[in-house]
Amino acid sequence: MDDDASVRDVIGVLLTEEGYQCTTVAGAEEALATARDGAFEVCISDVKMPGRDGSWLLERLRAEHPSMEVILLTAYGETEAAVECLRQGAADYLLKPPKLTDLVRAIERALARRRLELARQRYRKSLETRVLEKTAELSRALRQLEQSYRITLDALVAALDAREHETSDHSQRVVRYTLAIADRLGLAQAQLPDIARGALLHDIGKIGVPDAILLKPGKLTAQEWEEMRRHPHVGWTILRSIPFLEAPAEIVLSHQERWDGGGYPRGLAGESIPLGARIFAIADTLDAMTSDRPYRRRQPFAAAMAEVARCSGLQFDPRCVEAFLSIGEEALTALRDARPWVA
Repeated sequence: MDDDASVRDVIGVLLTEEGYQCTTVAGAEEALATARDGAFEVCISDVKMPGRDGSWLLERLRAEHPSMEVILLTAYGETEAAVECLRQGAADYLLKPPKLTDLVRAIERALARRRLELARQRYRKSLETRVLEKTAELSRALRQLEQSYRITLDALVAALDAREHETSDHSQRVVRYTLAIADRLGLAQAQLPDIARGALLHDIGKIGVPDAILLKPGKLTAQEWEEMRRHPHVGWTILRSIPFLEAPAEIVLSHQERWDGGGYPRGLAGESIPLGARIFAIADTLDAMTSDRPYRRRQPFAAAMAEVARCSGLQFDPRCVEAFLSIGEEALTALRDARPWVA
């Protein structure tokens, strides 16, 4: 492209004889419009022209046709402008009038540069595709691994519940109660799975408690009680190394803490206790009181609710107690035999 018709015609004829397919235009705006109509690989443009100049055309072509290479033609005294165009992405510049051999070499260099850049783009695209594919494969593998973890943990929970015959399905019931309280507190949906898993797995540490202690119908001795008190830490130790169970592991570790600081194993108090553990403590007490145990018969839901209310501010978080009581006896009773929670 050149505003001088004779220069355009000469270059066009010479390049055609060299085997190139050429289109000549008189100005930058016409060149840009022509580029939009066809697949051009190289643009040869004068730097200084009336109206829009070569620098403007270069900027627009790089923006709209990034795969097109631009060679600039410049007269003596305009080399600074041409060098600046190189900084902006031009492939080369030649002094006017260019020698045919120099022009052909410049075109070949530009075409080689274009092929290299297109190859890089294909490689990047291929790499991005492979990354996406590998990411999808990894995500599927992680989901399968998580599913395997869930199946294993569900089996462990079921085995533990079956071990304590009178409290069969205890873990699933406390999950339902816990989620009902969390819902009344207005917790975000994203928080609920971790809280539910913590409730489901709260007693996983009891797998290490001997049957003679776990199923003892009478009062535990001081030594037996000390052994029983280890189960939150044992459960935390089992779960903490599983990435998707890090948050539930904290609930497992803290589920025997008390609002007033009198719990175990760390003696946490108030809001230093994870919220999921504060909610679960109420659900666990409800199920413990309304289920048969080796040492006593179950109590009515009303009695259990009254006991939770009495212990508000002592054993339990008052805000959680308020949310729990707002559910009502009828709804809580219905939750006892509702469908199992599925992670």
